[in-house]
Amino acid sequence: MARLSDYCEISRLPSHRQAGFSRGATSVSGTVRTTKPLSEEPHISAEARINERIRVPEVRLVGPGGEQVGIVRTDDARKLAYDADLDLVEVAPTAKPPVAKIMDYGKFKYEQAQKARESRKNQQQTVVKEQKFRPKIDDHDYETKKGNVVRFLEKGSKVKVTIMFRGREQSRPELGYRLLERLAEDVQEYGVVEMRPKQDGRNMTMVLGPLRKGKK
Repeated sequence: MARLSDYCEISRLPSHRQAGFSRGATSVSGTVRTTKPLSEEPHISAEARINERIRVPEVRLVGPGGEQVGIVRTDDARKLAYDADLDLVEVAPTAKPPVAKIMDYGKFKYEQAQKARESRKNQQQTVVKEQKFRPKIDDHDYETKKGNVVRFLEKGSKVKVTIMFRGREQSRPELGYRLLERLAEDVQEYGVVEMRPKQDGRNMTMVLGPLRKGKK
């Protein structure tokens, strides 16, 4: 019965015993044609063909430890995988011949799922809050709304600040600019201006983003 160690030993045999298995040989007198190692291991698809689903006659085999075995008949490669209680996984189907690796495919899929869950857990979703002001706001209301902005920024949210103009106020855009500049300066310890003030119909908007930790 074929064993992975038998294939791996080929490259270590004396030259007079290799019988056509020299590295880079174009013709062979046995089951394996060794080739130069891949520069890096291919990306393994979550939907890769495995075991009996691999229908090509031969594959370039990679051992469970990443060792480059060489070009092997697919049936022999499957036997090697089964004997080791592992799977034969096609990792580079478009290569000539396709590259297959002996591995624990169930364990691989489990680890990939764990990594994906961890990645989603660590990925922070950006939340955009909105705080509205009037251009002629009194000091008490301003302090209240500024406190809301600070609280949003401290929680890691972006804040869209909207100045709402009514009636004749629309002819005084400088009131909105001054208010937004004042707010940006007052909350600079908590956030930075990501979008400068701009007129948007009857409103004027500015976007503040939270400061990264350690960069206050």
